Amino acid sequence: MQAKKRYLTLLSAGTCLALLLYLGGVRLRASRHPPPGSRHGPRPGGAERPWPRFPDALRPFEPAEHPGPEGGGRVSPRQRRDASAGLYRGRRCRMESCFDFAQCRKNGFKVYVYPQQKGEKIAESYQNVLAAIEGSRFYTSDPGQACLFVLSLDTLDRDQLSPQYVHNLRSKVQSLHLWNNGRNHLIFNLYSGTWPDYTEDVGFDIGQAMLAKASISTENFRPNFDVSIPLFSKDHPRTGGEKGFLRFNTIPPLRKYMLVFKGKRYLTGIGSDTRNALYHVHNGEDVVLLTTCKHGKDWQKHKDSRCDRDNAEYEKYDYREMLHNATFCLVPRGRRLGSFRFLEALQAACVPVMLSNGWELPFSEVIDWNQAAIIGDERLLLQIPSTIRSIHQDKILALRQQTQFLWEAYFSSVEKIVLTTLEIIQDRIFKHISRNSLIWNKHPGGLFVLPQYSSYLGDFPYYYANLGLKPLSTFTAVIHAVTPLVSQSQPVLKLLVAVAKSQYCAQIIVLWNCDKPLPAKHRWPATSVPVIVIEGESKVMSSRFLPYDNIVTDAVLSLDEDTVLSTTEVDFAFTVWQSFPERIVGYPARSHFWDNTKERWGYTSKWTNDYSMVLTGAAIYHKYYHYLYTHYLPASLKNMVDQLANCEDILMNFLVSAVTKLPPIKVTQKKQYKETMMGQTSRASRWADPDHFAQRQSCMNTFASWFGYMPLIHSQMRLDPVLFKDQVSILRKKYRDIERL
Repeated sequence: MQAKKRYLTLLSAGTCLALLLYLGGVRLRASRHPPPGSRHGPRPGGAERPWPRFPDALRPFEPAEHPGPEGGGRVSPRQRRDASAGLYRGRRCRMESCFDFAQCRKNGFKVYVYPQQKGEKIAESYQNVLAAIEGSRFYTSDPGQACLFVLSLDTLDRDQLSPQYVHNLRSKVQSLHLWNNGRNHLIFNLYSGTWPDYTEDVGFDIGQAMLAKASISTENFRPNFDVSIPLFSKDHPRTGGEKGFLRFNTIPPLRKYMLVFKGKRYLTGIGSDTRNALYHVHNGEDVVLLTTCKHGKDWQKHKDSRCDRDNAEYEKYDYREMLHNATFCLVPRGRRLGSFRFLEALQAACVPVMLSNGWELPFSEVIDWNQAAIIGDERLLLQIPSTIRSIHQDKILALRQQTQFLWEAYFSSVEKIVLTTLEIIQDRIFKHISRNSLIWNKHPGGLFVLPQYSSYLGDFPYYYANLGLKPLSTFTAVIHAVTPLVSQSQPVLKLLVAVAKSQYCAQIIVLWNCDKPLPAKHRWPATSVPVIVIEGESKVMSSRFLPYDNIVTDAVLSLDEDTVLSTTEVDFAFTVWQSFPERIVGYPARSHFWDNTKERWGYTSKWTNDYSMVLTGAAIYHKYYHYLYTHYLPASLKNMVDQLANCEDILMNFLVSAVTKLPPIKVTQKKQYKETMMGQTSRASRWADPDHFAQRQSCMNTFASWFGYMPLIHSQMRLDPVLFKDQVSILRKKYRDIERL
């Protein structure tokens, strides 16, 4: 019985297989012969046609397809979006397809700003953008040298209802003889589109130009081509900017409010959904989300049943008080994706909670926003309170600290926003030396770490701890000589011998900036380390900070020719510097103060317990600061130093404090240093000259004006050797000679 069932099963299977083969063969033969009336006959040479493409019964229910890049087949949603008529042309542009690298590689990264056309109005915000470019090291006034071009026509506000809107921009741009369909051009924009839909159309054909745009969506953002910038107000400072509000780290890092928001509520139109739903989360205690519909001319016409209650609650709270006393700040979208609340939260060390689906966050190409913000979803608003309450206190503290770093590094001024944009573009062009994520997201940030110096993080003084490294255990002494060598008892020769005896000294470089010829080799004392004498080409003060190839160590001991130091003092200072390689460590200290009567910064050389500068006449610092001084600072400041033959040490202190956000470090020195220094013949007249002191006062204010703020930081810390001045045996002290001086 079982055998009979098996035979019947096999017979049925065989019959079905034979039927399938028969039907398939019939269809195959039919397909080889065109139906009567067909325009397609047999191919020449007997070649057979492939199977035809039968129409898809589901095609009427699908959206219209556009041919892909290769002309056939199904395409992705992004390809359909690119192929369709968009808000502007060049949607497929990338650096590789719409940017000419040749000029950049020939002349370096130079930026040209078109001259302002007569009669064209430029808003203050755009003037600040252009001023930041023209004041940067990238600027060139020669279009033939330029790699990137920026319009002088104001493109920031492209809302047709705005008084800042520039009319007929399309024809004005097309008439520019260097426009070249926008190739190698950068267009800055904060506002685009208008009521009611607020599209991202800038109102003219940008061609192949790049966009540095606020409130740009991920849908319209062209990766590796456009740059997303933050929305900033017209009052945003041009340079410098205020520091972040996190003055000290409170443990635990919780404030009065857990989550806050205060802003407009839109009753109708785009951007209204999220803000209209905030009242569901508001509890009036630690979650305070306030909205008002009292804005616009006809708000009463559209007001709903909640308006009066919301407006009354809105007036009870002070926005600044909420901002400074909140752990998290909600940043919902407005009419556009971006919001002023974003930068306000960053500055206040209030961790932003983003509720703006589809917003390409500012500088997202280089900034890891997961380290500084909570990225939420508008559709999951009700889950926000429980989500932020679950975040551990350690994480909250880290998020708050990162908001302060990002604010001060990239967002506190228009200048920093513009320079960050340019640096990102430069990294795209020179990919082989571009900055990595660690540089952009860790102190001191991408603006102060110049990749042209080195592509290895270990060559910078800021990443030793991250890499598990230490600076080299030797230094190069650079002695600045400006007076002729007439006697073997001159201080410069005694200094050279004392420094050469240091166990950490690798070599000594004498920078000869004297008008007299170089002394003969036998005039220099014999030492156990190499002595290299370099004749300054221009013999200016700034030449002492040139990045000489002869400097092969990480540390530089900068010395004036009349400095009087012992070998023990040098050894101790270098030992201290090894623990603080990013800072200036040295002996002669000075300070700054604000003069209320003159309303300007003052400079003082009084010996007190407070200081903010360590003069480079006897100081140790990392050699990278030579490169930064030469290539980061503008020529105007260096020319001022060279013309005055003064203030180069102040400028170096400004630079290092601006980078590190830390004061220099003063170490123990002998009491007679001041008297010894004043007694030398080469510089005594300069220190006693009132004009010399007045020049330094003037330098302080000029430098502060360029930086946009006062970067110098006061300190009262002095580092002494262990057991210094302690009533113990001198034999127990390592640097015992310092106390004998």
